[in-house]
Amino acid sequence: MTEPAARLLIVDDERSTREALVRFLRRRYELHTADDGAAAIEYLKHHDCDLVLTDLRMPGADGMSVLEAARSKADPPLCILFSAYGSIENAVQAVKEGAFDFVTKPVKLEQLEAVIEKALATRRANHPETRDPESGIVAASPQMREILELIRTVAPGRATVLLTGESGTGKEVAARALHDWSGRTGLFVPVHCAALPANLLESELFGHEKGAFTGATERRKGRFELAENGTLFLDEIGEIDPTTQVKLLRVLETRTFERVGGVESLTINARLVAATNRDLAAMVREGTFREDLFYRLNVVNLELPPLRERPEDTAILIDRFLREAAEENNRPLPELSVEARRKLLAYAWPGNIRELKNCMERMVVLSRTPHLGVEELPPEIRRDPATTPKPATPAPLPAAAPRRALPAPVEPVRRIVDLERAEIEQALRECGNNKTRAAEILGISRRTLHRRLREYALEKADQDV
Repeated sequence: MTEPAARLLIVDDERSTREALVRFLRRRYELHTADDGAAAIEYLKHHDCDLVLTDLRMPGADGMSVLEAARSKADPPLCILFSAYGSIENAVQAVKEGAFDFVTKPVKLEQLEAVIEKALATRRANHPETRDPESGIVAASPQMREILELIRTVAPGRATVLLTGESGTGKEVAARALHDWSGRTGLFVPVHCAALPANLLESELFGHEKGAFTGATERRKGRFELAENGTLFLDEIGEIDPTTQVKLLRVLETRTFERVGGVESLTINARLVAATNRDLAAMVREGTFREDLFYRLNVVNLELPPLRERPEDTAILIDRFLREAAEENNRPLPELSVEARRKLLAYAWPGNIRELKNCMERMVVLSRTPHLGVEELPPEIRRDPATTPKPATPAPLPAAAPRRALPAPVEPVRRIVDLERAEIEQALRECGNNKTRAAEILGISRRTLHRRLREYALEKADQDV
């Protein structure tokens, strides 16, 4: 049994460092990269990962800001920071703020790998698995975790299971999981009912005797016999004709059947799992599906949610399908931009998992560079209004923090830094030197305020109340 690959985010503004780490780690982990702290923070807003490797010194948002963003998540990943400017003070501060460890540059890859494995072992010991290693079912979302638990519960039994949900939601994968966990020694035998005309479906299911019809030159076993002591999976069960419905009902009630053109009654020991993307209850009301057969099939009903309702799973599947497409097409694993990922996560995926997998393979195959951006997305995703962010509406200031006028300039043009320093001093005076309240008034984080106090040499203001 193979454990699913851990998901790592590599953050460094030096491209050569990112690429070297990807080359070294790609065979063992699912990787995503960000070229600066701001991109990493945006990435962490939209999906989860197990571990963040981030440079400490970067322009704009630094590694400590990335650490803060990671620790603010409901399921925070562990963080390892590295920097060419490493020192005891940096290490102590990073660990105090919640980093798992601190590695100095130039990074020794073997040493880094040991630290990564130690971090992941710690996470595994305290974190529930989100992808079942046996079934391959991605279950990071609460809905899919519940489905996975129900599959485990009903798998050892004999009851018929009806899998429902939109096309492409993974019903066959769920059916295979039911079989794999059932303990049955026979085969998993799938039948796609809509792919066969009515006159062939009956023979396909029950088999036929020699001479039963034109072209029947020898006896042939049907799928029920092939699934003996195993599982027969009838996909698109809502497409079968009324005659086959009657015969299928008899099999479920008596566990016996006859081959087409035969008289011998055969007993079966196959577990039946059916699936449909149609509303069978509505078909019963319309008279197009037998009510008694519906109740026989619907002993246990598992409804798989569409992908648009499980963004946690979508994020994982994007990385999985990118990696699989790269391996199957002998391509290097591409780097997906934050903006492209955001659009993929915002898209509704009417074709669900099947559409997502095809999309990832198309992007890998058609890409001429190792970087997948918005331009590499299919037109229907790139132009979808739902994937295009609306202009942000400025939030009104809270009543407790009314807008204040800037200090009047003492010269025609003042430098921005002077204006910012004056704003900070005025905010601190207004709130009695309380930095938390001052940061709220200024609309910045408390960490940013601390940094500005050091930069502007406002040590006297650096006292909490």
